[in-house]
Amino acid sequence: MKPAPFEYYAPTTLEDALGILVAHGDDAKVLAGGQSLVPMLNLRLARFDALVDLRRVAPLKDVTRSDGHLEIGSMVRQCTVETSDVVAGALPLLAAATPLIGHFQIRNRGTVGGSIAHADPAAEYPAVALALDAEMEIAGSAGRRRVRAADFFRDTWETALAPGEILAGVRFAVWGRRSGFAVEEVARRYGDFAIAGCACGVQVDGTAVVRAAVALFGVASTPIRCPAAEHALVGADVQGIDCIEVGGIAAETLEPPGDLHASSGLRRRIAATVVRRALRRALDDATDA
Repeated sequence: MKPAPFEYYAPTTLEDALGILVAHGDDAKVLAGGQSLVPMLNLRLARFDALVDLRRVAPLKDVTRSDGHLEIGSMVRQCTVETSDVVAGALPLLAAATPLIGHFQIRNRGTVGGSIAHADPAAEYPAVALALDAEMEIAGSAGRRRVRAADFFRDTWETALAPGEILAGVRFAVWGRRSGFAVEEVARRYGDFAIAGCACGVQVDGTAVVRAAVALFGVASTPIRCPAAEHALVGADVQGIDCIEVGGIAAETLEPPGDLHASSGLRRRIAATVVRRALRRALDDATDA
């Protein structure tokens, strides 16, 4: 099938893009790579009178490190993240998640902002943003504002972006020394959306865990943090951590949806497994650092 007719815009400035969105209102949609939007348009699952392509807005492709943070423009492509030494050094969790996204053809066109703004609950980048307490830089006709990842994801494909606003970038805090990260997921086939997955980070001081982040994806209508699992980790001696127990803690309160790929109970068991695997790898990474 082919999409319904639409007007195509390719502005060169963020201000022009925002102006077009305001002019068309709810009938306009941002195109930030199109790896999710274009198939939906082709299947007529979505229809818009105007598409605003951000690929020519150069400032949205910047990667900037300063003051202990790394800010990634929304139009930075996933393949750029995958091969960037700057990202690998500052945000190992984001770098680790990227090869799990679709296939290389998808990553050649897909963007950081496109994935996060699309807010698929089984996608990797939203969970990474949540685990790392990222801040979303949102631009609108009234100016800019920042929204924490914890407040950004509202429901399946629903975010805190208001009509006429654009996700301009994502600001990540860079963790300190002796930090370890890992992403684990289970999917039907490589490149498929995850049935359940975990993005995990730990920081160690001496023999104790001083910081922990455990985020799950594919098990709810948004990515979710696991505060009980994080609480069990912070202050614990690295050698005494039972990763199986922590995985069970993370999964015990979950009520994941069931579908043709996995029942609710199976998703819960997979969630416990991916937490165990990701935590083990993150601890090994932190203690080897």
